[in-house]
Amino acid sequence: MSLKILEVIVDQSDVELIVDIAKQHEVLDYWYTPESGEGRSHIRLLVRPEKRQTVMDALQSVLGVTENARVVIQPVEAVWPLPEKEPVSEKSADTSRTQITREELYSEIERGARLDNNFFLLTFLSTIVASIGLIENSVAIIIGAMVIAPLLGPNIALALGSALGDSELIWRALKANFSGIITAFILSCAIGYLWISPIDSAELSSRTNVGLDGIGLALASGAAAALSLTTGLSSVLVGVMVAVALLPPIATAGLMLGSEQYQGAIGAGLLLAVNIVCINLSAKLVFLFKGVRPRTWSEKHKASQSVRLYLAIWIISLLILAVVIYLRQTVIST
Repeated sequence: MSLKILEVIVDQSDVELIVDIAKQHEVLDYWYTPESGEGRSHIRLLVRPEKRQTVMDALQSVLGVTENARVVIQPVEAVWPLPEKEPVSEKSADTSRTQITREELYSEIERGARLDNNFFLLTFLSTIVASIGLIENSVAIIIGAMVIAPLLGPNIALALGSALGDSELIWRALKANFSGIITAFILSCAIGYLWISPIDSAELSSRTNVGLDGIGLALASGAAAALSLTTGLSSVLVGVMVAVALLPPIATAGLMLGSEQYQGAIGAGLLLAVNIVCINLSAKLVFLFKGVRPRTWSEKHKASQSVRLYLAIWIISLLILAVVIYLRQTVIST
């Protein structure tokens, strides 16, 4: 059970409002401190995971116009005595709801769309590691590059931004995505051009041929990435990074192009496109299934428009890629 404490900092005049919310939503416990010298009080609510988003929405509804209000979500390592298990009802047994709040999810994911020096440095280093691993045919080195590469984050952030209708997050994710891809591609091209030995390892060749099974793998892995975040099990992301990494196809395409192996570069580019489309599409579908959406009606209306456009773009892109892959396999086999 993932209990959290919602610490609400409000003016003394708003304390009764918070207490009423705590009673109305039957939080496990609540307590508050007397007002400080600034006239503000701290109220702490111990909340079950299935009620956390509902309580957060209620707090935002009553405190939305209050300048001095703040809500801080804190983890709970353990609690004694153990809370009684809530009776399983149709509502509480609904597994289609996210186990963390919209605000926690946003805080976790938006970091992946930050275009800062660390992002470029990790992209630079992981590209070098991946390129060497691909050339030397070392699976261990390639896996290491997959784990440290920051390119999965912007794609998940893009899906979340469309789910919430957050245009700022969408543009930040797009900029981070394109910047990372271009940086990795240019660097791997330079490595391929300057590398003296032949560039023809099995690990490289395996990433120049993409089949329809690759679409299924990318869809499943993208869904797993979003699901691990919405359930609070972000450690699962390490496995997802390895399963459907974006960096090895980028590095392969750059190495092939730099060494003038144009057909191989096209194949790796096709694999990269499949992975990007499938990650975004499946992550978006998971966010929809888990009920990740804005709080207010106007925000939901705005988000619904971006969702339709987002889904249309990725579904059409996936259909086009599937046709291209089928035709390419047909040509190769003949």
